Amino acid sequence: MVQLPRQPTRFERLATALSRSLLGPFQGSWRRRSALLLALLLGFYAGGTVTAYVVVRFPGGRPSFVLALVLLLELVVRLRTRVLPPLPDGQAPPLGWQLADNLRIGLVYAVVLEAFKLGT
Repeated sequence: MVQLPRQPTRFERLATALSRSLLGPFQGSWRRRSALLLALLLGFYAGGTVTAYVVVRFPGGRPSFVLALVLLLELVVRLRTRVLPPLPDGQAPPLGWQLADNLRIGLVYAVVLEAFKLGT
């Protein structure tokens, strides 16, 4: 079956932009997709491990650990905006920065999930 070209309506442009922003990081070769997915899962695993084992041994307890984690994650975000120049539309950042972003997203998701489980 041949797919006919679509008219460039506002809705079509919006749908295309939305699909690129949501599925854009997972396009490309299978190696790139698998590396990005592994980074996301490793970040989630690290976040679960950190909240289960490291928090109890961290000096100052949970509040100081959460503060240190937030500062570390914000440092990564600020470093990225300083080092990586603005990219034109449709161009993805280098693989290293995408891996760092997926690690960060997985870590934050795991920590937030643990906070909901604990009720705090």
